Amino acid sequence: TCSSQPRVAASRLVPDLAHGPLRHLDIFGRGLRRLICGLGLSLCAVVAFAQNPLVTKRTAAELMDSIMWNREPVGGPFRLTDHHGKIRRDTDFRGKLMLVYFGYTSCPDICPTDLQAMGLALEMLGTAASNVAPIFITLDPERDSRKHLSKYLPSFHGQLIGLTGSSADIRRVADHYRVYYERVQVSGSMRYTIDHSSFIYLIGSDGQYLGFIPPGTPADRMVSVIRPLIATNFGR
Repeated sequence: TCSSQPRVAASRLVPDLAHGPLRHLDIFGRGLRRLICGLGLSLCAVVAFAQNPLVTKRTAAELMDSIMWNREPVGGPFRLTDHHGKIRRDTDFRGKLMLVYFGYTSCPDICPTDLQAMGLALEMLGTAASNVAPIFITLDPERDSRKHLSKYLPSFHGQLIGLTGSSADIRRVADHYRVYYERVQVSGSMRYTIDHSSFIYLIGSDGQYLGFIPPGTPADRMVSVIRPLIATNFGR
């Protein structure tokens, strides 16, 4: 599951996007503040302080801060295997608007909810969806093999591209995108879950980071963000 963490004041985590550093892609403004408060600041929905540090010594709050205030570069190169067994690099998607989402197939709530919304948004875009590359990068490569991804993703949309790789490969690309994730052992069991942040990252046709869509965003809101970007980049 995506476990809850201690709450902090939303004003410490959420800038007013109309006036803050992300004004270059003013997607949500005060609505984002309301959304995050409504989601209870669970880890799957942009979180407060983590109980344990990352291997990289970055806390969830630090990574959240870097995303929300645009303090650090987001995105970068990757070389992973897609759910068809083909090696895919970030450069393969140049000329497309990338929607990059990190999660895992055993996630019981926020991942399937967001993937369903992404799939519906693609349907609502119609032919314009051909300009979009929706990408799901697993944070659980031990369980999410390419074969497993190939069975899981089509239920959300046939256009979704699943990517997996070694644990080191996943850590590297997650660090590029400032993703928080941590494996959590279930008490008294061999099973584990993964606590993780849950943004949809928008990457332009030139490979440059544009901004993010927060977790729990409905499909029609996604479309209202994506469609103008398609028009700007592709004239459609």
